[in-house]
Amino acid sequence: MPIQMNGTKPPRAVIVGGSIAGLSCAHSLISAGFNVVVIEKSVKPPTGSPTGAGLGLDPLSRGIIRSWVKQPQVLDNITVPLTIDENRATDGVTKDSWELTRDEDFGFRAAHWYDLHGLLYRDLPPDVVLWGHLFLSLHVTEDKHRVTIKARVVQTDEEVEITGDLLVAADGCLSSIRKHFLPDLKLRYSGYCAWRGILDFSAQEDSDVILAIRKAYPLLGKCLYFDLSATSGTHTVLYELLNKRLNWIWYINQQEPELKGNSVTMKVDSDMICKMHAEAERTWLPELATVMKETKDPFINVIYDCDPLEKIVWDNIVLVGDAAHPTTPHALRSTNMSLVDAEVLGSCLTKWEPGNLLVALKEYQDIRIPVTSKQVLHARRLGQIKQRLPLLDGKALDPRNSSPQELQELQQKNIPYFHAVPPHLDPPGGMDWGEKEIRV
Repeated sequence: MPIQMNGTKPPRAVIVGGSIAGLSCAHSLISAGFNVVVIEKSVKPPTGSPTGAGLGLDPLSRGIIRSWVKQPQVLDNITVPLTIDENRATDGVTKDSWELTRDEDFGFRAAHWYDLHGLLYRDLPPDVVLWGHLFLSLHVTEDKHRVTIKARVVQTDEEVEITGDLLVAADGCLSSIRKHFLPDLKLRYSGYCAWRGILDFSAQEDSDVILAIRKAYPLLGKCLYFDLSATSGTHTVLYELLNKRLNWIWYINQQEPELKGNSVTMKVDSDMICKMHAEAERTWLPELATVMKETKDPFINVIYDCDPLEKIVWDNIVLVGDAAHPTTPHALRSTNMSLVDAEVLGSCLTKWEPGNLLVALKEYQDIRIPVTSKQVLHARRLGQIKQRLPLLDGKALDPRNSSPQELQELQQKNIPYFHAVPPHLDPPGGMDWGEKEIRV
């Protein structure tokens, strides 16, 4: 039965941000009985593109997604199994490569951002997402019962107001809503940037480039590869996506670049790309360097996080996803945390009686902050280890001389709550969250 406030009509939630975090919250809050509207500054839904981000989904996140969509089996159709997590090292001089650690019970699946976004968007009711609406400001009534946001319609420059009982900030790591409450908060530059690219080899599956990379990385198609340079402080990530695409990321230590606009993605020119190709030839196996060279339109993400927030709820306004916990990508947490945020938020709102919105939001905050804080700090440390940056509690990792115990820290399964269901989050309808046992 839908939640009602004041015994009249379902409460209304306004969600700012139409990426995966925002769409996930839309699903969860609709299930909780809310009337939902999502505002997104992009003027239309994203179209398929060979560029963009690959991401890894853990069993808990996949169970959550399946509970939202009409055809749960479609999730398997748009993802590729990542059953193995392997860390290896490469000597850029000798071109020798060797295994550091391997976990053959990884249990993730790889997706392209666009494919997951499309699945979540298509299963929302029509007209939930208002495309081309740029958030400008917010105002909360004195009784804390209503919040009004002002937005500009991008195509007409018209300003509109949208009012709801709940405002969800899903507007990313550079969140304007978070800045409203925490104007002095600064993101922490990690010390490195990431070259990213996706090689579409659907028309060249039997080419020399693809045959060579499969020989050099024989577990592609089921393995998440992390390759650490034995000669410099840098590492790469490589894995396969659906429809014959290879996703690669290369993290490079450097001074913080100057960003323009509200984005952590840098535009690159041909000179920058040529220099990257030349450095790849000096650092990595020739097969990986060639994949990078064959990739069209690589781009750079500047990597930030921030110290865990002590507060993510202000009255009837709540932060979710990267707005609540900006994180470095090394623990594969950003998307997974966003999905769990959405489900926990919906669960808390469903649990409490009508009119107890503020109590429900407080419970959401109490559940999520201890979990996400540990995961953000773990991801930070993992990035520092793999980039061979100084650590507060030890020396930089040396892939040649580190002990087996030190190398084990590289594995994804060490992430806090890796297989844990957050407190008070039960699978809907008695369903199983995933293919493998998840410990509470």
